[in-house]
Amino acid sequence: MKKMFFTSNPRIAGFLLAAGLVLAGSAVAFETAKDKPAHPSVNVPMDETAVARDTLPHGSYAPLLKKVTPAVVKIVTTTKITESQPQDMPQLNDPFWRHFFGDQFGNMPHGQQQPEIQHGLGSGVIVSKDGYILTNNHVVDGAKEVKVTLQDGREFTAKVIGRDPKSDVAVVKIDANDLPTVPLADSGKVEVGDVVLAIGNPFGVGQTVTSGIVSAKDRGNMGIEDYEDFIQTDAAINPGNSGGALVDIDGRLIGINTAILSRSGGSQGVGFAIPSNLARNVMESLVKYGKVSRGYLGVMIQNVTPDLAQEFKLKENHGALISDVVPNGPADKAGLKNGDVVLSYDNHPVTDSRRLQLDVAETKPGSTVPMDVIRDGNTKTLNVTVKSLPAKGEELAQNDSGNTEDNGTLNGVGVSDLNQEAHDQFKIPETVKGAVITQVDPNSAAAQAGLKAGDVIQEINRHPVSNADEAIKLTEKSDTAKRTLVRVWENGGSHYVVVDESTAG
Repeated sequence: MKKMFFTSNPRIAGFLLAAGLVLAGSAVAFETAKDKPAHPSVNVPMDETAVARDTLPHGSYAPLLKKVTPAVVKIVTTTKITESQPQDMPQLNDPFWRHFFGDQFGNMPHGQQQPEIQHGLGSGVIVSKDGYILTNNHVVDGAKEVKVTLQDGREFTAKVIGRDPKSDVAVVKIDANDLPTVPLADSGKVEVGDVVLAIGNPFGVGQTVTSGIVSAKDRGNMGIEDYEDFIQTDAAINPGNSGGALVDIDGRLIGINTAILSRSGGSQGVGFAIPSNLARNVMESLVKYGKVSRGYLGVMIQNVTPDLAQEFKLKENHGALISDVVPNGPADKAGLKNGDVVLSYDNHPVTDSRRLQLDVAETKPGSTVPMDVIRDGNTKTLNVTVKSLPAKGEELAQNDSGNTEDNGTLNGVGVSDLNQEAHDQFKIPETVKGAVITQVDPNSAAAQAGLKAGDVIQEINRHPVSNADEAIKLTEKSDTAKRTLVRVWENGGSHYVVVDESTAG
C-alpha cells in the first residue's frame, strides 16, 4: 500500500457562505408573509452621530432615563408546555433560561407538573410611534399569546410580525399611536469604554436600570446564534432582560440585550447585546417581507492561520481563505477560485471568515459588490452579484474515481482511489473527486494536522488530485522543507491545511 500524509483541522472555521449567507426561513408566529400583504416600511427614529465622549454626564442619569425608560416594555408570553417546573420560582419562567442554559431549570427537584399553559417573561423596546417593538426571538418563540405592558401600566395584546432565529431578533407590534420611542444609534460607532445603560425587567421584579461600559465589540464564535456580532458589556444583565435596551449616554439604542456568560445563572459582568445596526436590518426585512433574505456567495471559507499565510505568501494573518466554490454560484460566476484570500468586501476590510460571513449576510440580494482578493501573490478586484441562499443548501461538489508506498512528504497516510466502495464506506458524495485517506499513523505530522480516514485529498501544493497515484507523485515532488499544503474534503466541505513533517515526533 502506498502511504502518504496530509493535514486537516476539524475545528476550521469554514462556512458555506451559505454561512454568512443563510436564508433565515419565513417562519413567522401567528401569520406568514403568504397570508398577508407586505407591511409598509417601519418609521424608526435614527440618530447616528457619534456619542459625545468628552461631555460625560456627572451626578445622575435620571433626566436621560426619564426620556428612555417609557419606551422599554415588559413582554409576557403564554406558551404550551409539557415539562415540570418548580412552583415557587416564577422568575425562572423567562425563556432566557431555556434558550441559553437548557432545560435544567424545568427539571429541578421537588417540581410539580405545571398546567399545559406557561407564562414567560422578557423585555422589548418601542422603536416607532405606531407600535413596532424590537425584542429577542427566544422571548416570543412558540408563544400562543404575547402581552406587552408599558411603563404607564397600559397593557396590549401584541402581534408577532416576524422572527429571525438566526440572529435572535423578533419584531412585535401593538395597536397604538404616539408612543414613546428610543432612537437607534449607529452601533458601528460604539467604542470599547463607552458608558452604557441596560434597561429591562429582570426576574420579574419590575423595570430596572444597570450601568456599565462596553467591554468588547464584534464578539462572535460564542455558539449562541448563527450570526453573532455582539456588543459585550459589564452592565448587569439577568433573565428577564432578554429583548431589553442597551443605550448610550445620549439615550440612543445601541443594542438589544440577549445573553449572559454565567456559571451561576446570574449576571457576572459578561453580557451580550445584538448591535442596533444588525437588529435594524433584520427588523426592516421582517416588517416589509415577513422574513429575512440574506446574501449568498456560494463558497466555503476559513480563517488564515500563520501556516496558511506562509504557504499563500501573505504578509499578515488577515482575510478569509476560500477553500471551495459552488459551481455556477455567484462567486464562481464572478471568477473567484479556491485558494483566493479575500481582503476586502464592498470596500470594507475582511479581518477573518466571520467578518466576511456577516458582511455578505447583510448584503441585499441582487447587489453587485467589489471584492479584493490575493491570488498567487497578486491582488485582484472582482465584482460579484450576490444572490439569495436557495431554500435548500447547495451541495459543494466534485467524482469518482489500488493502494500503493512513498517516502516523500505526508508520510504515514494510506490513500486509495475514490471508488464506489469508498464512496459508500465514508459516505462521500458522488460529485467529490480526489484520493480518499484510508488510514493515518497517529504519530505522524498528518495526524497532528488533523487528517483522518475518510478525508478526501483534492489538491497537494495547489495541484489537483484525481487518484491515489497522483497524490503520491505530488508528495514525491515536494521540497526539502517538508511542508505540504493540502486541500481536503471533509464533512460536506473543503478546507486547506498545512502538514509540517519537520514537527513530527
